[in-house]
Amino acid sequence: LINSLSTFARINEYGFIEAPYRWVDPKTGKVTDQIDYLTADEEDNYIVAQANAELTEENTFKDEVVIVRYNKQSDNIIPMASSRVDYMDVSPKQVVSVATALIP
Repeated sequence: LINSLSTFARINEYGFIEAPYRWVDPKTGKVTDQIDYLTADEEDNYIVAQANAELTEENTFKDEVVIVRYNKQSDNIIPMASSRVDYMDVSPKQVVSVATALIP
């Protein structure tokens, strides 16, 4: 289980693992269908909302404050204004492999 690649990950041309994230338009606050793949180092530069953050019918965040990961903070899982979010996870299961996801 430990050695399996996570469900949504891919390997880039330099051999680094990349994970997919949905881009949040900074002008409208809309979570778009645009998928950007980021390495762990690149992800450190962005504020990432969890995949289970509630969205409205217009694909904007329902709540003004959401739980995010922001790795430049010492305590990196924090509540933050949804207007500051750069990306959103594509799935709550994106950090686990297919085999791990099958465990009840």
